[in-house]
Amino acid sequence: MDTKRLYRSRKERMICGVCGGIAEYFGIDPTLIRLAFVLFIFAGGSGFLAYLIAAIIIPDDPRQ
Repeated sequence: MDTKRLYRSRKERMICGVCGGIAEYFGIDPTLIRLAFVLFIFAGGSGFLAYLIAAIIIPDDPRQ
């Protein structure tokens, strides 16, 4: 059984690959995830903290 895992993307990477990895996991366009993070940053700064934590916790994709 192949389980779905969340990884930071190596091919859809702009900074650390967090948004690209989340987009690959859910099967959506990475631009939508990036826009959501930008909105969270301007809405109170929590998006930046969430991105930093995700960049530290989520491992790189070993398959790419």
